Amino acid sequence: MGTRMNTLMPKPLHKICNVTMIERLVQTVKAQGIKDIVVVIGYGKKPLEKVLKNNGVYTAEQKKLLGSADAVKAAKKYFKKFKNNIMLLYTDTPLLTKETLKLLSAKHINTDAVCTLLTTNIANPAGYGRILRNDSGEIVDIVEEKDATPQQKQITEINTGAYCFKKKELFDTIDKIKKNAKKGEFYLTDIVRYFRETALTLAACTDCPQDEAFGVNSRQDLSVAEKIVRKRKINELMRQGVTFIDPETAYVDEKVKIDKDTIIYPSVYIEGEVTIGKNCQIGPFARIRGKTKIGDNSTIGNFVEVVRSSVGHDTRIKHHSYIGDTTVGNNANVGAGAITANYDGKNKNKTIIKDKAFIGVGAILIAPVTIGKKAMVGAGSVVTRNKDVPDNATVIGIPAHPMGRLAKPLKGKTR
Repeated sequence: MGTRMNTLMPKPLHKICNVTMIERLVQTVKAQGIKDIVVVIGYGKKPLEKVLKNNGVYTAEQKKLLGSADAVKAAKKYFKKFKNNIMLLYTDTPLLTKETLKLLSAKHINTDAVCTLLTTNIANPAGYGRILRNDSGEIVDIVEEKDATPQQKQITEINTGAYCFKKKELFDTIDKIKKNAKKGEFYLTDIVRYFRETALTLAACTDCPQDEAFGVNSRQDLSVAEKIVRKRKINELMRQGVTFIDPETAYVDEKVKIDKDTIIYPSVYIEGEVTIGKNCQIGPFARIRGKTKIGDNSTIGNFVEVVRSSVGHDTRIKHHSYIGDTTVGNNANVGAGAITANYDGKNKNKTIIKDKAFIGVGAILIAPVTIGKKAMVGAGSVVTRNKDVPDNATVIGIPAHPMGRLAKPLKGKTR
């Protein structure tokens, strides 16, 4: 329900770097090659189903919110003919990676355990379930924070909420779990004690990085999760040869692709399926979004926004400009404050700026319109819709017209 988030929508639909928590986890599971996925839903059934129907997963409804063990029971019918192992994950631990989950799977298979837990050690374990071990180092139980004694709260090994189970033992034991007296719910974590009491083999994969174990329960947690995912992406790009002058102020989506020797200056926002070529300079304070492509050796400067556009090689758009739904050619120059006016109140229209064109300071191009090769648009000029500028022409004024007193008006449709 996301009570601590003070939210009107189900917690799993909150986004981390523009991807909902539930979709993020589903994508991670699919990346391992797992195809049979069941999501147990309860609160917020309809909006969750709407999101999940396009993700190729089954949904099982938990009719009453009676805890995590009861949620597993709700999914039982989907596994009647299933014979393999089951991985179980929580939506509010959405930062797990496919590499870590593969380690968990491998540990489970290699040890032939009935249950394998993913654990990690963190300096401040407050809020997490603690792993209890005996003197031999064997797992004997998991105790939730609210039920832990002061001594148990000092334990730093935590339960991440990721498990692998043998199917038969999971469903044979889940019905034995009793309702927690304090919470009035059935805790899945209690299954560890039941397994232990019947001498079934338990194992732990302790290879989970701390940032992947991070649980999201509040708006503050969402902010931390955003920083973790952003940092992962930026580190990946730096390993691939991209320079970030100030990684702490850059926002880069996970789908973004940037080639070698490009420099990202401070306070840059790059969102969506953006591709940036080699040896570019981006920012500071630039915003690039949508399915935008920037060619090699190009500059997108301070306070420039580019959306759903293609920018060619060796092109400069250096100051305070808006480029939307536009194709810009190679070796073009767009002056400070130039704007492509792409929206007419109903439709987003296309602007084409061809190779080596020069757009002057403060010019406005009202789409749809084409600026020809080596054409020049004077400073402060307004090129109106459908009044295309021919190759090699120079236009000035409001509305823009060819330079010279005897020049003919631009050809095109009049609306």
